[in-house]
Amino acid sequence: MLSTYSYPKFAYTRPPELAEGRDGHYPVIVVGAGPVGLCTAIDLAQQGQPVLLIDNDDTVSIGSRGVCYAKRALEVLDRLGCGEEMVQKGVSWNVGRTFFREQEVFNFNLCPQPDHHRPGMINLQQYYLEDYLVRRAQALPLLEMRWKSSVIAVTPGDTGATLRVETPDGAYTLSTDWLIVADGARSPIRRMLGLDIEGKVFMDRFLIADVVMKAEYPAERWFWFDPPFHRNQSVLLHHQADNVWRIDFQLGWDADPEEEKRPENVIPRVKAMLAADGNPDREFELEWVSVYTFQCRRMNRFNHGRVLFIGDAAHQVSPFGARGANSGIQDVDNLVWKLKLVMDGRAPATLLDSYTEERGYAADENLLNSTRSTDFITPKSAVSKTFRNAVLELAKDYPFARALVNSGRLSVPSFLTGSSLNTPDVDAFAGDMLPGAPMDDAPVDGDQPWLLGLLGNRFQLLYYTEDATTLDAATVQTLRALADAPIPVEALVVAQRGSAPGGLATTLDSKGRVRERYDLQPGSCYLARPDQHVAARWRRLDPAAVRAALSRATGNAPAH
Repeated sequence: MLSTYSYPKFAYTRPPELAEGRDGHYPVIVVGAGPVGLCTAIDLAQQGQPVLLIDNDDTVSIGSRGVCYAKRALEVLDRLGCGEEMVQKGVSWNVGRTFFREQEVFNFNLCPQPDHHRPGMINLQQYYLEDYLVRRAQALPLLEMRWKSSVIAVTPGDTGATLRVETPDGAYTLSTDWLIVADGARSPIRRMLGLDIEGKVFMDRFLIADVVMKAEYPAERWFWFDPPFHRNQSVLLHHQADNVWRIDFQLGWDADPEEEKRPENVIPRVKAMLAADGNPDREFELEWVSVYTFQCRRMNRFNHGRVLFIGDAAHQVSPFGARGANSGIQDVDNLVWKLKLVMDGRAPATLLDSYTEERGYAADENLLNSTRSTDFITPKSAVSKTFRNAVLELAKDYPFARALVNSGRLSVPSFLTGSSLNTPDVDAFAGDMLPGAPMDDAPVDGDQPWLLGLLGNRFQLLYYTEDATTLDAATVQTLRALADAPIPVEALVVAQRGSAPGGLATTLDSKGRVRERYDLQPGSCYLARPDQHVAARWRRLDPAAVRAALSRATGNAPAH
């Protein structure tokens, strides 16, 4: 039990298959009700797809576990209906500081630009995220959840998969057209199917101590190398909700996990940290303690016929950089719209190969950054440690050394610029919003005050003009006609003033941030994917080019 949170118990109910003595069939089954599985089921249900979510437990995660949620993940959670309560409950922050022994040697700002809806990061215990997601799931009529249900066998086939599920009332059989596996890093289903996962195990141990205390530290990420209160090791400090402070102590591979978790061994470490900060008598209590090791590895493919792997079941990284849950939530963002098109018969099943292509690229990027961070934090030889410490010494005074300091390159969205779904530029644009980029947010006027709040779950064409009232009839007709395509494209006019004729949706860029971040000129167009990534862009509206880019982005175009 925790002093700051009461765990819910979700009711187990006898499945109708057992009550009626029959097998069941569902178009989509998601296994695993962690953050990634819950997001997947919610996304599907919101887009009109009935889905069954099953989990072997009946509550949320034990302990704080993942605590850092990045700006892009929050934007996805906004689309799923949970972002606002996450931000309201969590601790928002943008600044991180790195210390070597007694001195600060490096700091960074995750969101240096003004006028963004979400902060660079929030800290919030994972059980809150899961709690909010469960409540959101319970509000969706197309989403059914079953607790205390363990998948004990999976048989994949050409048109779906068959599952054997164990419950307190016995076992029963389900079949599904599509199985989405979100059952975590140890993934029993991955093992059942004998599928590969390759990578590296890091020979180090870290102690997590969640401490309840009232402290005046700012809402920032603090990371120490070789501090006076924990010599020759590293320490990480994060502020969470409810006055809970997350402290990670590096222990070394030879540490005994059970011994290190004992309160009589944890409390002196925390007291030493507080004493070094001049607060030896500050009162605190231990909320949760754990010792962890970690791996950096991934499956070669995330899609295996009608079985799709997502989140930690597909890839794992070290915790430095907060790339685990953040990456998994972006997996959801990438997969669900593609699967929905395939299920609706609007795209070929080969579109799902782009899920492995794009999120495999993102996983490799995360693994590379995570491994580099871990090697810097835990050098494996005396030479490596000497180099690391020299970098930290120089970073106090020299900018070139600060660029080498690596206390965890924090999660950022992947720019999928090499994706086969992109239409390459034929016109010149400045800025970062190139095909494959996650779209930047910006303030706009109207009932929805942020650009990303107007985007998502469908293909959209952003068309820019200075004065929306001056759009000619031919342009209005062309933009409206896009909605009649087999895969509809919704037009959104972005303007400095006025309202577009013909019933076209219009949003006003009164601050000029959209124009600035997307390098817009009158007539510029952006084709936005359902996951708020750029598919293509042009300096003038050409309906044939839009249709070709849409075919390419949905896997309906000939291979290039």
